[in-house]
Amino acid sequence: MRVLIFHGYLLRGTGSNVYTARLATALARAGHEVHVLCQERRPEEVGMPPGVTVHRPEIGEILPVYVLDRYEGFRARTYLDLDDAAIEAYAEANVAAVAALRERYAFDAALANHLVMGPLILARGLAGQVPYAVKIHGSALEYVVKRDPDRFLPAAREGLAGARAVLVGSRHTAESLWATMGDPELPERTRIGPPGVDVEAFTPLPRDQAAQAVRELAGRLRVAPPEPRQGSSFDRDTREVADALDRLDLRADRLVAYVGKLIVSKGVDLLLAAWPLVLDRVPDARLVIVGFGAYREPLERMLVALAAGDLAAVRALAEQGRAAEGGPREPLKHLLAFLEELDVASDRGAYLAAARRLGERVVLTGRLEHEELAPLLAACEAQVVPSTFPEAFGMVAAEAAACGVLPVVAEHSGLREVAAVLGDAVPAEARALLTFPVGPGAVRDIAARLIHWLGASERLRDDTRRALVETARDRFSWDGVARDVLAAAQGRLEELRRP
Repeated sequence: MRVLIFHGYLLRGTGSNVYTARLATALARAGHEVHVLCQERRPEEVGMPPGVTVHRPEIGEILPVYVLDRYEGFRARTYLDLDDAAIEAYAEANVAAVAALRERYAFDAALANHLVMGPLILARGLAGQVPYAVKIHGSALEYVVKRDPDRFLPAAREGLAGARAVLVGSRHTAESLWATMGDPELPERTRIGPPGVDVEAFTPLPRDQAAQAVRELAGRLRVAPPEPRQGSSFDRDTREVADALDRLDLRADRLVAYVGKLIVSKGVDLLLAAWPLVLDRVPDARLVIVGFGAYREPLERMLVALAAGDLAAVRALAEQGRAAEGGPREPLKHLLAFLEELDVASDRGAYLAAARRLGERVVLTGRLEHEELAPLLAACEAQVVPSTFPEAFGMVAAEAAACGVLPVVAEHSGLREVAAVLGDAVPAEARALLTFPVGPGAVRDIAARLIHWLGASERLRDDTRRALVETARDRFSWDGVARDVLAAAQGRLEELRRP
């Protein structure tokens, strides 16, 4: 089968990018011919297998995005900040590219990522000649269409109208989509289609083997040729990444990871504020923050301020909120609630004493490629996903589970649904550690769950890890995702789960 995937961005780094690359790989592994239309400038570095062809249309210098970031070779602007003419020019350039590919190849099926503008681009470019499905990742829905429905609902409706099926990662995303679109017939075409996990790469490893794999990764990065620097937040200095990995004591540290974009909505501030509470009880715990994004520099300032006991500076950052990453001023209310409570808390002195060690007990690695992440994750004992904004799915939580690493996730949206699947399999005591409520008590709730897990009995930890790995392999695999996408594109809805 010949398949077209429209994805207007890169093939590495963030959730929908990784989804596209892994889906294309799984489809090719199953014997299909795959064509990916995107803006990845160095597809050879992504490791696409034979059977996958990457096409990069010329779209000019403006790249419309959902969350502001820097991209190599483009002036990235949010959809909300672009005028209609710029968005139409972007769409039409891609429509022309899709139409040209349609004329050249006889596609059997197609997939569009995101609610805007991918579905509209396929609807116009395929001209009704190729069946297609749409994958909702969440960001276009939450950050664009819901915030300015007058401008973006018409485009979303045009794109979904011709889709054979609409795939969502969770019931939460489905309900958000249905309420936004206002189409009473849409639920009948909506099916569950979460991302998957490469269970061969993300797999449990003995501690010594994981440590050796991370050391070898650091060695490769240290001698690797410098990566081109284009002024993008995606840039990285591989030697700096190697230095960060070498700071870890992989035999003695009790590692806890954060993996994701460094943006305010991911809630990394809550995890960072929780870390002195963890250190006070588990002195050998070490936090590894893996990711890139506009909020890295404010996070580093927060880290320095906490280590210096300068809570006034932390409070100032919390008051700024999204303004620190270039957005509107929007205070971080949950962090502020913790700081206010800490002012009169009996453990304030112990918190500040533990915070003085943050410089040595928190490591920011910068960006790791998806395949580079697996051995580091296998060396960890827990992973925290503290997002304060709805997530379509918790792929990083599923990857952690596949490695036998306890995911501790915010109790909402697609994250809660992934935790529910895992929670059905793990022992009851561990089930309570999988989620925490996002609210005024979030900082202490995160810390309490990590402290409990790091101090749990070996029997509980072994039983939990075994259940996490088995469930992840059974419920989340890319081969299954690929089969579901093809069924969705061809309208075989009876083969797919309803939300």
